[in-house]
This record gives sequence, C-alpha cells and structure tokens, in this order.
Amino acid sequence: MFAGRSRMRGTLLLGALVALAALLGAVPATTAGAAPDEGGSASVYKKLDTAARNYNNAKAKLDATAKKQKALAKQIAAGEKKVDALTEDVGRIAAAKYRGGGTSLMTLALSGESGDNILAMANTLTYLGEKDAGKLRALKEARQRQDAQKRDLAATAAKQKKQAATLKKRRDEAQKAVDQVSGGSSGGYSGTASATPAPRNPDGSWPSESCNVDDPTTDGCITPRMLHAYQEVRKAGYTRYTACYRSAEDGGEHPRGRACDFSVSVGGFGGEASGGDRTYGNNLAGWLTANSERLAVLYVIWFRQIWMPGVGWSSYSGSGSPSAEHTNHVHLSVQ
Repeated sequence: MFAGRSRMRGTLLLGALVALAALLGAVPATTAGAAPDEGGSASVYKKLDTAARNYNNAKAKLDATAKKQKALAKQIAAGEKKVDALTEDVGRIAAAKYRGGGTSLMTLALSGESGDNILAMANTLTYLGEKDAGKLRALKEARQRQDAQKRDLAATAAKQKKQAATLKKRRDEAQKAVDQVSGGSSGGYSGTASATPAPRNPDGSWPSESCNVDDPTTDGCITPRMLHAYQEVRKAGYTRYTACYRSAEDGGEHPRGRACDFSVSVGGFGGEASGGDRTYGNNLAGWLTANSERLAVLYVIWFRQIWMPGVGWSSYSGSGSPSAEHTNHVHLSVQ
C-alpha cells in the first residue's frame, strides 16, 4: 500500500515538473547544449570568409582615407583664412612704409628732437621692425603649410580613387561567393545601429585575433572580438540560448572562435521558428546587419537568407533541416 502511494506520488511529482518546465520554455525540441548542424561545405565557407574579410578591409582603408581627406580640407580652409589675414596685415605695413617713405634715427636727430624723444622713437621703430619681420615670417610659414596640405590632399584623393576601385572589386568577389549559396537577392531585415564599436587599429583596419578567451556559452574559446559582439547582442536584449565554439571542423568560423549561433527559441535549437520566435530572429538579424561595421561582421544567416557586407541580403540554400536552413537560429560570423 505504501509502495503504491510512493509510486503515485513520484508520478505526480514528475508530471508537475515536466508541466512547469514546458511552461517556462525549458524543454527544447533538441538538447540545449547540442550545437546545430548547419551543413555547408568547407570550400564555400572559406570563400565566404575570404570575400567578406577582403571587403571589410578594403572598406576600412577607404573610410580612413576619406576621413583624412575631410580633415585636410578643413585644415586647408582654416589655413586660407590665416593666410588671407596675414596677407592683409603685411599689405597694410607695406602701404604705410611706402606712404611714409621710412624713418631713420639720423632724420630724427637732424630735426631737432630731444634725446629722450629720439630714444623713445628708436625703441618704437625697433619694435615695429621686429613685428613686421614676424608677420612676414608667419605669412611665409602659413603658405608653406598650406602648399604641403594641398599636396597631401591631392595624394589622398588619388589614393582614395584606387581604394574605391579595389572596394568595387572586393564587392564583386563577395557577390560571387554569395551566388554559390544563393538563388538571388531578397528583402532581408533592418535594424538600428546601437552597438559599441569593437576596437580597431589606428588606420581603421581590424587587428588580427586568435581564439584565446573563454567562450561563455561552451567550454571552448572565442576571439575577443566575438566576445564583444556576443556581449553587445545581449545588451541589446537578445538573451536567448546561444552556442559559439564548435570543435568539429567544417571550414567555417565556429572552430576558430569567430562565430555564434543565436537560438530564437528560449531553451535551445528547435524546429522551424514561427510566431514570436520568428519575430525575435527577424529583429536580431536586422540588428546585426545594422551594426555590421561596428562589430566587424563577415556574414549573417537567418531563415534561408544570408547577408554579406557590400552585397546585402540574398536567398540562402540549406540542406533541408531547420539548422541547415537556419530557420531555428541566427548565425553570426565576425572577422
């Protein structure tokens, strides 16, 4: 009798725990810790990585050059105002000397001025002479600086033209890489740029990083830049289950600590998303692309679509499963 009561009590307790877990969304369709099998080939992933990386690097250089060109233009404009003001001052000095014919101490002495007056006027003339010479030197230096800035601006403009051509080439390469997994452009998703930018080199390029920090989602490692992106995603409110590092070599960025899979369901990687889960994924994908330059995004894959810098959203061909078609998670790869 007591054994029957114990079994009944245990059955009721187990049923209550399962019901509570289901209510809280803690029972996923797959094991939470199992990273999704995204399919794809190593060669395709490598081409996507290389194309996106080359595009990001080319754009970073072009942006840095454009920034320098803008700063030089401001410096030249300010220099022109200074040269104009100094030219006007020197012109007034020259005109005054021409009208006055100059003054010498001998002339003052012969005119009968007292010794004290001659001494005072001598000091004044010496001061004016030094001041005039200083104005002339300042004008000369200002013109030299302006000429150097104009030469620098011309060289920067030429450099920018070459970099723009390189960027176009990299964009075309990125498009070719996407075409291997895509059937054409698509609408995609939009978002707002709000992430804190990841650290860059002084020239605007992205520093090389290795998988050397603890992955907060697995027992593996990720790069500092991937950790930064992960933290910014969570700060933006996208806090559902995530898995980053994966040891299985597939040619992609997971084994290198440069990718994370953001599940759109609460507990783990389930089936094809719908309803609120689908909206969550749409919003996250749009936010990631809007912050791509701040986070050094290589590409984003979500719901049979892929986004790459310079290309935008395109359709994505998976192998049929929700994980391979990325209908249950948003994939992010960073440089």
